[in-house]
Amino acid sequence: MVHHSTMHTLISCMKASRLFALLAIVTSVAHAQDRTWMFGPFEKPRAANPVISPSAVAQVKSPMTDSVVQWEAYATFNPAAIVRNGKVFMLYRAEDATGATMIGGHTSRLGLAESGDGLRFTRRAVPVLQPDRDAQARYEWTGGVEDPRLVEAEDGRYILTYTQWNGDVPRLAIATSTDLISWQKHGPAFARAGNGKFLRSETKSGAILARVIDDRLVATKVNGTYWMYYNVPDIQIATSDDLISWTPLEDANGRALKVLSPRAGYFDSWLVEAGPPAILTDRGIVLLYNAGNLGTHGDSSLPQRVYTGGQALFDATNPIRLLDRTDVPFIKPTEAYEKTGQYVEGTTFVEALVPFKGQWFLYYGMADSRVGVAVSRRTAKR
Repeated sequence: MVHHSTMHTLISCMKASRLFALLAIVTSVAHAQDRTWMFGPFEKPRAANPVISPSAVAQVKSPMTDSVVQWEAYATFNPAAIVRNGKVFMLYRAEDATGATMIGGHTSRLGLAESGDGLRFTRRAVPVLQPDRDAQARYEWTGGVEDPRLVEAEDGRYILTYTQWNGDVPRLAIATSTDLISWQKHGPAFARAGNGKFLRSETKSGAILARVIDDRLVATKVNGTYWMYYNVPDIQIATSDDLISWTPLEDANGRALKVLSPRAGYFDSWLVEAGPPAILTDRGIVLLYNAGNLGTHGDSSLPQRVYTGGQALFDATNPIRLLDRTDVPFIKPTEAYEKTGQYVEGTTFVEALVPFKGQWFLYYGMADSRVGVAVSRRTAKR
């Protein structure tokens, strides 16, 4: 999440300005009264949290070095989740204790855990995705595989977006599986787009648009194509015909199109970053996103550089058209374990939202060190 970021910012005229101010007040009140499109409110069950914490017990032999490492000893955070066969399955990022003692300085692998109630998880002893001596090694070594998101395809395959980190350029990548254990890596998501012009760009955090079918999140087309919100410090958007090869939409200057950006004076003044898979609802497309607060020109009630969560509503028939967004975080660090660890400013870094047993389970990273859960009642319309 946190180690590849840049900063951004954003302003104001006598009769006309009074009218503008009045209209702004009316509009904000209307939005405040009509935020029924939002997910939540969410509660953090204290008895369950954190649901995943680092462990020095599990070991694996690294294919890259042939040495045995405690692959989840340093940190376990930033999860993806999906419901399968009546259980919640979670992919979580795990860092070993090798490398430099700094954010992004360790090797990351993806572990798999399962739960019958969404709160108590049993982990597999070895990672299900890690750097290997394969075609992706140049993109994944030594930093590893990071920050997963998961959706299901119409044909039952699982589509994974994750970040490849080689210590040079973070790249958004795709992998697929039929069982969540054995994964086929397809490489950088934008490798073929624009004759490769995006291959050297920093990209990450791929939130594919999905619809809810029972307790499943199934990738869905709008206007004949799949859509994915991605990236940081602005959120951009891409399309695909097959969920594997993606093409960023471009602006008039040939750069990746921004659909959500930071705002001065708000909790998301420093950066915005795509969160869990976007969900198509009867009110539009709801995207939960991660937000960084700028110290000087941000929300003065929040610490500088703290990560909180926001929600944005996009047009169901035009996924680039922003309709509304929250003015305050819907989730933020409040507990000690959300403010202690690698990222001391605190994070509630949301990456997974799944419908399960009549509720919404939101899984998130705590201070780049642990995995947390928050729960909300599921309404009939979603």
